[in-house]
Amino acid sequence: MSSTAATPSFRLLAGAPDSPVLLHVPHSSRAVPAHVRDGIVLDDDELARELDHITDGHTEDIAAVAAAAARSTPWRFVNRLSRLVVDPERFPDEREEMLSAGMGAVYTRTTHRAPLRPAGFDPEPLIERYFTPYAAAMTDAVAERLATTGRAVIVDVHSYPTQALPYELHGAGPRPPVCLGTDAFHTPPALLAVAREAFAGFGGVGTDSPFAGTYVPLAYYGRDPRVSALMVEIRRDQYMTEPGGPVGPGAKALGEAVASLVDAVAAG
Repeated sequence: MSSTAATPSFRLLAGAPDSPVLLHVPHSSRAVPAHVRDGIVLDDDELARELDHITDGHTEDIAAVAAAAARSTPWRFVNRLSRLVVDPERFPDEREEMLSAGMGAVYTRTTHRAPLRPAGFDPEPLIERYFTPYAAAMTDAVAERLATTGRAVIVDVHSYPTQALPYELHGAGPRPPVCLGTDAFHTPPALLAVAREAFAGFGGVGTDSPFAGTYVPLAYYGRDPRVSALMVEIRRDQYMTEPGGPVGPGAKALGEAVASLVDAVAAG
């Protein structure tokens, strides 16, 4: 559940030099540095249960299967710390709609809307120490793909629970086996089409429900059409025991589907 403060907050795993694809895995870790743990009001059992619910368990494994199976190895950018430290995919300001649920870049509420951090908690030290360097490194990774290949395609690898949790702002909609999150500027129709094809064998592919949008570093967001992005949200009953349980055989098939998507993108 916890780790030392020296744990690196992210890692970039190299892919094929000519691959434009970055598999981004932001929510797979359960690691919480000790100094961050000290600022969380949950006891150890409560924190373990919260990590079960909030962590996109085993998505790093799915991305690893995809990297090994793809003909053109994608690059992988992996968050090594829990999203309870910082959530690198949130806007760090008032643009973030999840602030209303206490889940901006630094969470103050749990998945069940209970207090996670004390009233008046100052998020800025965590933003400075973890969020800002992460964002800068991801920006650099995209810049390198653009400089080398002329384009960058960010594929977020996420998961979500079969049953909606109280924190979800849009949890009343469809919850398909695979949800593809899109952005009007950064998700071209061709990218969405090859993703639908890649995941067609899993019993249903939906779009933007229960989660919508994509992750693009702010330096490129809404500005550079050479940066494409797609969020892949996998319903957890497809590959693991919920909540927070072991991985199942579905993870391999899902990783191979991600590999099919990667290869279609690389060939495009």
